[in-house]
Amino acid sequence: MPPKSRIAARVARIKPSPSTSAADRANALRREGRSIVSLVVGEPDFDTPPPIRAAAARAVEAGATRYTSGAGTLELREAIAAKLLRENGLSYTPAEIMVTSGAKSAIYSALAATLEEGDEVIIPAPYWASYPDMVLANDGTPVCIACPESQGFKLAPDQLEAAITPHTRWLLLNSPSNPTGATYSAEEYRQLADVLAGHPDVLVMTDDIYEHIRFDGQQTVHLLAVAPELRDRTLAINGVSKTYAMTGWRIGWAAGPRDLIEAMGTLLSQSAGNCSAPGQAAATFALNGDQSFVGECVAIYRQRRDRTAQRINAIPGLRCPMPEGAFYLYVNCAGLIGKRTPEGKTLENDTDVVMYLLERVGVAVVAGSAYGLSPYFRLSIATSIETLMEGCDRIAQAVAALDGPKQG
Repeated sequence: MPPKSRIAARVARIKPSPSTSAADRANALRREGRSIVSLVVGEPDFDTPPPIRAAAARAVEAGATRYTSGAGTLELREAIAAKLLRENGLSYTPAEIMVTSGAKSAIYSALAATLEEGDEVIIPAPYWASYPDMVLANDGTPVCIACPESQGFKLAPDQLEAAITPHTRWLLLNSPSNPTGATYSAEEYRQLADVLAGHPDVLVMTDDIYEHIRFDGQQTVHLLAVAPELRDRTLAINGVSKTYAMTGWRIGWAAGPRDLIEAMGTLLSQSAGNCSAPGQAAATFALNGDQSFVGECVAIYRQRRDRTAQRINAIPGLRCPMPEGAFYLYVNCAGLIGKRTPEGKTLENDTDVVMYLLERVGVAVVAGSAYGLSPYFRLSIATSIETLMEGCDRIAQAVAALDGPKQG
């Protein structure tokens, strides 16, 4: 009889991050001497602005190297509250805000604090690949709703109504979206809120991490600005990682009903504890300081989006819907399915396409299957234009080497 596994079943239910796995594979090929263009990681390629780094250094010199309040420093929570009021029109007190080790930790902690076995979480697809696995890790059931390109990759009201059951605990919304850049309008939010009005027990989580990366010059509208009646059952998640190029500082937050924030605080007090004190000082400065860096980054992302989408759309068999925000292209590769590689292998799905691009020309992207909607692949534009153009050249070369569909 084989020995009992020492690994808990909840860990066996989940899988490693697809983007991390793709990056690891690309790095392994580099170590073998291959030339790899990695368009995988969703991380700004800019350095954290010098004034923010300097603020952290000043905090260290002033002795900010000890434990802080588990919920985060009062200064940071006040800065978050001021940001929410100034930019989103939302009023929160510091007691309704919890600072976490990145936005991912806020999402995970909220699920851990609320889900019982069998509880369902509605997740529009395409979705950030971590959402379903975080639900599974907390004994919940992800209910993934396919939102096709024809409806802008966004959840429709009738889909939401049909998905809600007596077991529904959460609806999780991400706007602008990873991986598609889709962004909900005020009218679209109003329609979803009207559905939720008939289901008062359903909680709502908004992942707002890409809110400032918009390409139309507009400010991203928040669900609660449209439907303030949902405030007592909505958790707003955000952080400084994408906006201020502070991914490694690991500072996120959740703002929401006080009982939920307190439950998350209790959970984190027995697990992660408080976030880094210098990191909190840096985040406080970022939120309160000059915001010109943000606009400068968005302008660069837009240039990259436009040029890369133009190049991708010129490749036969590929089609790139234009994202409204975030820093990804979600490339439709349906035109390549069924084609044969020079080695005679038929491309059956987007995973085959992604592996072909990696092995044939050394371009690393992530298959749409990781995000719940195929056949697509995600390409990150959070890298230099030179790297993006080289990647496009290689993709075009790989596609040109494909043969037509195999004849029966």
